[in-house]
Amino acid sequence: MVNPGDQLGSSVSALTNDYYIIAHNLANINTAGYKRKVNSFTRELMKQVSDGPDGSVPEGEISINSVFDFSQGSFLKTGRSLDVAINGKGFFVVETPDGPLYTRSGMFQVNPQGQLVDLEGRMISGDGGPIVVPADVSVHQVDIGEDGSVSAGGSSLGRLKVVDFNEDEEKLFSVGKNCFSVPEVVVPAAAENALIKQGYQENSNVERMEEVVGLITVSRLYETNMKLLARRQENAKAIIGVANS
Repeated sequence: MVNPGDQLGSSVSALTNDYYIIAHNLANINTAGYKRKVNSFTRELMKQVSDGPDGSVPEGEISINSVFDFSQGSFLKTGRSLDVAINGKGFFVVETPDGPLYTRSGMFQVNPQGQLVDLEGRMISGDGGPIVVPADVSVHQVDIGEDGSVSAGGSSLGRLKVVDFNEDEEKLFSVGKNCFSVPEVVVPAAAENALIKQGYQENSNVERMEEVVGLITVSRLYETNMKLLARRQENAKAIIGVANS
């Protein structure tokens, strides 16, 4: 039997976690390629608690695990030659000293060595290695096809490496800077149905109104459950007082 007080405490922790997740989503509503995070904690359970006639708490543990929603965001046309978006499932590969990272953000640039890199200066992986733009070629001449092939001045420069995780997608975890990593045992596959759109950015998949409504709901439920906790503490003190009298 789960102690109702412990259950309420768990509920408050879940609501606090949910609040921060929603706030983080809203803070990244304009971040290209951002994927919203969703708390698996069900608010419906808390509504059952707060709407109940006696404030009783259903048995069972409340999960505060969170998952990413990798659904497609809308596209914003920028016309910039090194802005690319993935239409469909898939991730660009970012090379780092600690191993590859994965991102949906396709805002690229060229470093002094001519290598294609992200905004943090980290190299973007091509199918056959780094993609290098010759010094005598302007970035405005770079052409990126729907299959990820990169060319400029009539010469092939390589192809963007785009991978997918299929059923292992849920194992991706955030490492910051709009990038994800996976456990070593997870091996990505080539993204089969991804199409690359040059001159576009993928918008965040955060829906402002949905998140705002969620924030209001969580705040109200938090207030309700703090009141329930305070009431039960007062009842417990009263019982102890009677017992000691």
